[in-house]
Amino acid sequence: MAYILQVDFKMNGPFGEEMALAFSDLAESINDEEGFLWKVWTENQETSEAGGIYCFQSKETAENYLEMHSKRLVNFGVSGINTKIFSINSTLTKITKGPY
Repeated sequence: MAYILQVDFKMNGPFGEEMALAFSDLAESINDEEGFLWKVWTENQETSEAGGIYCFQSKETAENYLEMHSKRLVNFGVSGINTKIFSINSTLTKITKGPY
């Protein structure tokens, strides 16, 4: 069963294409994480927030990534990190065109 990891935090930028350029190496490295399936990057320049919605193969791999990523964010100077892990209801998700 796949699991969703939701992460968001305050960030003063960069956003948009500047964010894409600044974090492209990070994005590439996430592809190599154990159990990683995909990520949607989120940003809201008006409220100075960023984060992502991740999908992992298992709850364990989501939890392992969260532990590592939280430490990395703190090292970047990020505080007030909000996180949640959810299981996916595959039946309803398929009805609404989701992949699981």
